[in-house]
Amino acid sequence: MSYESVLGRIERAASRSGRKSSDVTLVVVSKTRSVDEVMSIYDRGHRDFGENRAQELVAKAPQLPKDIRWHFVGSLQSNKARVVRPISHLLHSMDRRSLASAWLKGPGLPPPVLLQVNVGDEEQKSGVDIGDVVSLAVWMTERGLDVTGLMAIPPIPDTPDASRPFFVMLRELRDQVHAYCPSIAGLSIGMTDDFEVAIEEGASIIRVGRAIFGPRN
Repeated sequence: MSYESVLGRIERAASRSGRKSSDVTLVVVSKTRSVDEVMSIYDRGHRDFGENRAQELVAKAPQLPKDIRWHFVGSLQSNKARVVRPISHLLHSMDRRSLASAWLKGPGLPPPVLLQVNVGDEEQKSGVDIGDVVSLAVWMTERGLDVTGLMAIPPIPDTPDASRPFFVMLRELRDQVHAYCPSIAGLSIGMTDDFEVAIEEGASIIRVGRAIFGPRN
């Protein structure tokens, strides 16, 4: 796989669903990847990269160009919000009130967030229970958080199409929440194993690492 082949797959998946590839933001997940590996994608013109560990993001970001848009895509402890917040373009994993309160602290407006939903009801995964999404979204927006969409990591699929019901579920939930919180419009769904299906089901952001860099270090 390669960066260029992923772009081609995005283009074809968008075309199949009557969309433009520009409707989809590709977040290149750079966790465990070296500065040189990130620069190899940056030099192709890409600017959106994702990290899932606070310590790695804090160490890596200063070594790379300042116009990179960093997406934090992993679970975040509330006490680490203060170091991730100044670097982040978008937090994908907002999932509880204590983290929201920590994210609001600090100078200026906090970066926007996505509300992570536990669509598979998996105990080992972070995310808001489906039944609590509307109330939590309203609570957060009333306190000044810019909640721009929903994010989910479905159960590991046996085939790409196995993720489709979860993507449909999240899209329909997004439509329900949008009635209460009009700012919630985006969908961060789809990773290496299922991002084409995610695009077909309305993803506005996909998070891809292995298909670009190869097996994780």
